[in-house]
Amino acid sequence: MNSIWNYIADPSHNFLYETTTYLQICAFTIVIAIVIGVGLGVVVSRSAILGFIAINLSGLMRAIPIIAFLIAVLPYLGLGFTPAAVALIILGIPPILLNTYTGLRSIDAAMIDAARGMGMTTWQIIRRVQAPLVMPIIAAGIRTSAIQIIATATLAAFIGADGYGVYIVDGLYKLDNTEILAGAIPVAIIALIVEGFMEILQRVLTPAGLRESSGTPQSQVS
Repeated sequence: MNSIWNYIADPSHNFLYETTTYLQICAFTIVIAIVIGVGLGVVVSRSAILGFIAINLSGLMRAIPIIAFLIAVLPYLGLGFTPAAVALIILGIPPILLNTYTGLRSIDAAMIDAARGMGMTTWQIIRRVQAPLVMPIIAAGIRTSAIQIIATATLAAFIGADGYGVYIVDGLYKLDNTEILAGAIPVAIIALIVEGFMEILQRVLTPAGLRESSGTPQSQVS
């Protein structure tokens, strides 16, 4: 551990810069994946056909190795942040899209009809009925997506993006375990922190009645 700490503390290794860069690319891609995934999930949940197409396309995107995609986009997007962000966003969308779609489609239509019969407006139904039921499931999808992005962002170093992946790739090339661990350990710590935060958030978003009767909803994506 002393050797790892000494490596991190050495100013020539730019640990603070690599940390900031890594957090920036992860935060950016997670936010964009949430916006696109939730938006698409809401749209396709209104049509079984659109849902079928979106879910199958999401599965196809997840089947493509991320490193293969990174290499494929090099001629069009070049090196560095942009291709890495695009690849990570595509990786992060499917779990959020699937959980948003599943959550909205699983709401009993009778509940919506009952709320409408009580005189609620469309906005009130969304805010008081649909959102409390679907938010924990969406949070579970975001949790899965965020962990995948954080764990995979190190591969961006293969196409010239900065971050912890620089240490891991360089360490593999030089067979330097200290350098590899200097990149891998922070990634693991960040993943654990995000996992714990999202677990708490998912539980907070779960209505008390559902929490007590069936526990916090789990992610629909394995």
